[in-house]
This record gives sequence, C-alpha cells and structure tokens, in this order.
Amino acid sequence: MSNYVTKEGLEKLKIQLEETRNKLKETSIKIKEARELGDLSENAEYHEAKNEQSFLMGKEAELDQKIKNAQVIEKSGKTDVIMVGSTVKIDDDGEIMEYALVGSDEADPMKGMISVDSPIGASLIGHKKGDSIEVKTPGGSSMCKIISVS
Repeated sequence: MSNYVTKEGLEKLKIQLEETRNKLKETSIKIKEARELGDLSENAEYHEAKNEQSFLMGKEAELDQKIKNAQVIEKSGKTDVIMVGSTVKIDDDGEIMEYALVGSDEADPMKGMISVDSPIGASLIGHKKGDSIEVKTPGGSSMCKIISVS
C-alpha cells in the first residue's frame, strides 16, 4: 500500500521516527535502572517501562514502514486531471469548498487537506474541471461540480 506524502510530510515522518528512536533509548535505560531495584514482579516502574517500550517499538515499525512506502507527491505541469497533490475547488449545493488532496498521514480537513482515501477525495480522483460527480459519504450522497483544479 502506497503512502502519499509531500516532501514536508516525509520530513515530518523522519523526525517522528528519530524522536521515537530516542525515546526507545531512554526507555531502555529506565528498564535497566528498574531491573537493578530488585524484585520485578512488584516493580511498577519496570512494568510501565516495558509497556512504553512495547508501544514505542510498534510506533517505530509503523513509521519505518510508512517512510519505506512513501510516494512523494510532486507537482506536475498537468493540472487538468485531479490526482494526489491537486488542489480542487468544488460547488456542493451552493457551498464552495477548496481541498488539497493528500495522503492519509497529512490529512487535516479543518485546514482543507483531505485524504485521497476519504469519500470526497476518492470521488474526485481522475475527474476534471466542469465534471459533476456524486460523492457518497456516511451522511448520505450529494452532487458536486468541480469548479477548478490546480
């Protein structure tokens, strides 16, 4: 499965991975110190550190996989067909909305950045300015007209 990201988004993922690896190192130290306290069966610090280590290891693996599968979104000269990285203005029953289509890691609907995997994003992919499309969402379906693509 591809992970669409902008160059900035990929850098953020790399920073998160480095921070996670640093936290893992700190957690390993905590585990070592907790072991030195003796009886592990009743050592809450040890169990807490082990749980944190397990969580961080999962997060590290997830971030590493996202980075390995990252497909960096490049702006192309062709802007007539909607694709990942396009900015689209639509008319949804008289309400004009503008969205940037991004990968799921960078999606932030409150900032107008929607995932290409979302119902709206998936409906827009492959269409052009002037097309009318039906968008099916959990709240129902609506007809939208594509005003512009950039």
